[in-house]
Amino acid sequence: MRVWRVDRPGLPGTRKFELRTEAVPTPRDGEVLVRVRACGVCRTDLHVLEGDLPVHRRGVVPGHEVVGEVVRAAAGFAEGDRVGVAWLRGTCGRCRYCRSGAENLCSGSTYTGWDADGGYADYTTVPAAYAHRLPDGYSDAELAPLLCAGIIGFRALRRASLPAQGRLGIYGFGASAHLAAQVALAEGATVHVLTRSAEARRLALELGAASAGDAADEPPEPLDAAILFAPAGELVLPALAALDRGGTLAIAGIHLTGIPPLDYQRHLFQERQLRSVTANTREDARDFLAFAAGHHLHVVTSPYALADADRALADLAADRVHGAAVLRP
Repeated sequence: MRVWRVDRPGLPGTRKFELRTEAVPTPRDGEVLVRVRACGVCRTDLHVLEGDLPVHRRGVVPGHEVVGEVVRAAAGFAEGDRVGVAWLRGTCGRCRYCRSGAENLCSGSTYTGWDADGGYADYTTVPAAYAHRLPDGYSDAELAPLLCAGIIGFRALRRASLPAQGRLGIYGFGASAHLAAQVALAEGATVHVLTRSAEARRLALELGAASAGDAADEPPEPLDAAILFAPAGELVLPALAALDRGGTLAIAGIHLTGIPPLDYQRHLFQERQLRSVTANTREDARDFLAFAAGHHLHVVTSPYALADADRALADLAADRVHGAAVLRP
């Protein structure tokens, strides 16, 4: 099979990221072997490639938005089933976080494309207990971004504590944001998008956003909640300042650049809240995929061949991707 491996993380010109030919992996007990039919390109993959995230496994295969076909079955799945492989790959199941429903905070958690090989390949494996059944009515390419961009956007929306019929601000409008916005709109929210991309602003308005401005702009009204999807710490301050009293800002990314000093009176007083989002639980995934089954989402994708994974990541880094980049083996 063909497979991309990150042998040496770094910026362009210093990293070693190569396409190779290797044997198809052998699944362990309790794992399914999956023939990859589509794999989304997530900004987390870029953080792994560039070294923003510490190396967990040398030579890892990125990719944790995998849609594939089961070719060797395990408990709960049969050959030929369409299956999803997401970021969360394993937890201890015993710690207080796992027992309380917060398995995303398990210190023994493992992740696809970071601790174990992911979907930038023709085949991958996944523990059956962490594989996902997928809704009908979507193509493989449309389903792929749902498995991280969709799930984490859904969790970020819940972490933002948006009240019914509330006013939501979204900072950055890529793969995850354009899905979270549709969930919020379907639930009756007013959505204001702030992003530096003119193309993304047009998409936001097409999807039903009430306004779409530049990332540095102020929204046209105070916000009940906001989500920061862009990995830019300098946007934390204007997002907090845009909140109404009692509002919440959720930061959706796994990596964020430095946050400038906060002014307590302007940014946090009046019970404004700042929350992070750490991975997701399997319950998040089930809830979001059930929502996607009942509310057909408009998933915007940009296709790339598997052999062009390096170009897809470069385009993502340069904000040249419209919607979500998806590799098609």
